[in-house]
Amino acid sequence: MELRHRTAVAVLCALVTIGAGAGAAVAERDGGAWLSVTTARRQAALPVDTSALRILFAAPRSSASVPGHAGGVPTGPQPEGAPGPAGSGVVADADPVETAAGPDAAPTEPDVPYPDDVPGAIIGNGPSIGGCPVFPADNAWNVDISGLPVHPNSAGYIADINSNRQYLHADFGSPAEYGIPFVVTGSSDPLVPVVFEAYGDESDPGPYRVPLSAPVEGGASADGDRHVIGVDAGACRLYEMYRAFPIAGVWHADSGTNWDLNSNARRPENWTSADAAGLPIFPGLARYDEVASGRIPHALRFTVQRSQKAHIWPATHHASSSTDPNRPPMGLRLRLKASFDLSGFHGQARVILEALRTYGMIVADNGSSWFISGATDPRWDDEDLDQLKTVPGSAFEAVDTGPLRY
Repeated sequence: MELRHRTAVAVLCALVTIGAGAGAAVAERDGGAWLSVTTARRQAALPVDTSALRILFAAPRSSASVPGHAGGVPTGPQPEGAPGPAGSGVVADADPVETAAGPDAAPTEPDVPYPDDVPGAIIGNGPSIGGCPVFPADNAWNVDISGLPVHPNSAGYIADINSNRQYLHADFGSPAEYGIPFVVTGSSDPLVPVVFEAYGDESDPGPYRVPLSAPVEGGASADGDRHVIGVDAGACRLYEMYRAFPIAGVWHADSGTNWDLNSNARRPENWTSADAAGLPIFPGLARYDEVASGRIPHALRFTVQRSQKAHIWPATHHASSSTDPNRPPMGLRLRLKASFDLSGFHGQARVILEALRTYGMIVADNGSSWFISGATDPRWDDEDLDQLKTVPGSAFEAVDTGPLRY
């Protein structure tokens, strides 16, 4: 029997052995193809001959992107030294963790299984907020990618990002209009209806447990992305909205997502979220409390001036029509090079750079290149954060976390 036929039979036997509910997925990694056999959680990953698996699986990849927002493409270059807009992290009365029920339980669309081919090492229990995990410890945002191989097109990606700006920049700080704000709520807070104005077909229906008084990115009168983020600590849900306006007792937003913080489920393929890449925003924010503790245990979100018509898991969406292979795709992960000398950095900037070396940063939206995201907090030391402006783009490298998807 040919090798590929033997492999196919082995796959079938594995699925029968594991039992009902088992599944298999194939992905490119480490220069070859890997089969992941899955039940409730990933169980095994085996190198395989992909020609064998074509006997069992024939799932053509869609070449069309479902329209979605670009996450606020800037109309012009942002001035040097001017962080982007937003508000501050606000904590309302939060309740102990409880079982989700009713509108908190889940979005209408079924969960999409988390890809088994997102590589990285698990360190500790991962980040948390209000007694809830900020996604499981093995979530892509929370894994150590310091040991992953450099992407074959790393130089091309870095050069393209550098064509717009050449230095890192903290897109957050102590002023209330800088950064992306969030509010923590509990089960005693009311659910608020949501009306979607643009991308309702790719949004999770309301109501959302986000008070109408929740801070808006850029402030109440802002006219930008106007992200609004609410963490329901009672049900461990994360609500995120894009271009959200509180009007007459109802949230009006272009798009919105209801995330389960205990799950690794992602958006349906080619769906957007409150972010252009189809990713959650909150897990990619630098938060003051984490920095003050001396460690950020997750990757950070950042933007690029231009991107390509492709994405890499866990991103599910792209926001460009360009097929230039050197433009970064949504979901691309960069890492601060191990050779970059951190001895001259201190304080808050040093903690952020150490996180970028261990967990990296993920392309999540179109915007000013090299702008990393954080939550506003009056305790940020803006002069300390200015150290980041001396870190060149050449200090970063792209890591290989999976194939391009279209």
